[in-house]
Parts: sequence; structure tokens; C-alpha cells
Amino acid sequence: MSEIADYRRSLARSLASAQRHTVPSTFTLGSRTWDLLPQVFAPSESPSTRTALELLGLAGDGARAGGPLLEMGCGTGVIAVSAALAGCERVVAVDINPAAVRNTAMNARRHGVADRVRTVQGDLFSSLAAVMPDERFAQVFWSSNYVLAPEGFEYRDIHQRAYVDSGYAAHRRYLAEVTHWLAPGGSALLHFSTRGDLATLLNVAGECGRALSSLGSVTVQEGEHEVEHMLLEVTVAGNRPAPARAVPEERR
Repeated sequence: MSEIADYRRSLARSLASAQRHTVPSTFTLGSRTWDLLPQVFAPSESPSTRTALELLGLAGDGARAGGPLLEMGCGTGVIAVSAALAGCERVVAVDINPAAVRNTAMNARRHGVADRVRTVQGDLFSSLAAVMPDERFAQVFWSSNYVLAPEGFEYRDIHQRAYVDSGYAAHRRYLAEVTHWLAPGGSALLHFSTRGDLATLLNVAGECGRALSSLGSVTVQEGEHEVEHMLLEVTVAGNRPAPARAVPEERR
């Protein structure tokens, strides 16, 4: 296991963030100020949220979004709110962490899009069948907890779930279930990085009957390491996009 992908490194970051004695109540990302609640993943401490905005084309004030969006793991709500501000007609933002759900609602109100952003507390898609069984989306997006923890790893608290995924169990569920929630012509997206285990992810995708294709990537400096962040599209195996968009062989 490489140092950058070692799950213990991510757990140490989670612990340091959760135990900080003074938690800022707001942070700035892009040109906007955002509310931040305790026990919610802090975008100010990691480049992942900023990079996700860039990969989705939501980083600029002039960004434009399309049809309904379903976001998994919404955290502070930066992605969901930015999509609504960019013109997305309807956004559903889901998180397993109740504090994150409250945080997203706060930021939707702060930025005047509470009428377009609906928050749902639940573990990935588990709550949606009960509250909106017939809803389908133009895009489903998850900026995942891409660091692989050993299978059977027991989370100390809900904050750790934002940092690591035990045995890629959450990734397996996302890959298996996400296409069910797409409208015709819709796209299922996954933000991943080289801090995760791409080879294992590809194996899990194959076992779920899914293919992964790269839509773009950004390399950022994280401390002493260069980390590549990728926007992957999830499709049903056999409906794979053109080979030019496939995940390059050297990453497998």
C-alpha cells in the first residue's frame, strides 16, 4: 500500500479535523462563503470539493447546469448549492450524516436556493425509495470516500465515513444501484482519485456489471504528493462509451 493511499493516513486526518477545539463556523470556497457545522467534512481542509467543482464545470460564476441532479454524500452542500446556482432546476442532496444534511440546508438558505435543493438523510440510495420512488435524474454524482479501508473495518464515528470506505462496500452499492435512478440519457458520475485503489474499484465495477470511463482529470498537490482526481462515468457493461474515453490501461 502506498503512503498516499494508506487508510491510516486518512483516519488521522479525520481525527484531527473532528477533535479540533476551534471549528470555524464559515469558510470561503471560490467566491462564496459557506456555513460549516461540527462533525461535517470540511472542504477548507482538502482540495477534493474544489476539484469536484472544477471537474463538474461548476467552479466559475458563469457556470451553467442542466436537468435534475442527485448528489450522494453532500456534506456542506457546496456541490448541490453550486449546481442550483448554476441553473440546475432541481437538486436532491443526500448524506448519511444528519449534521451534513442540516449543513446543506443551511447553505441552500444562505445562497437563496432552498426552493430548489431538497435534503434527504440516508445511506446512499436507501432512503430514496421511500420518499421519492418515482424520481429520476439527469445526473447522479458522488464525490466518494475513495480511500480503501480493510474489509470489516469498524468506523469509530460517522465522521470517518467521509474519509474511508471499508472493503469498498459503499462503492459496490453505488455502482450496483446508481443506474436505476437515471432518467433516459442521464449520466452516473463518480469522483475518484489516486488516493484510492483504482484496480480494486474496476474489479468491483466488473462484478456489478458496470463499466467505468474517464471524463476528465485534474492533478493537484496534496502536501508532498501529486494526486490525480478523476471524474468517472458509470455505465452498464456492454453500453460502454467510445474507447477514447475509457479509463487508461496504465491506471488499471
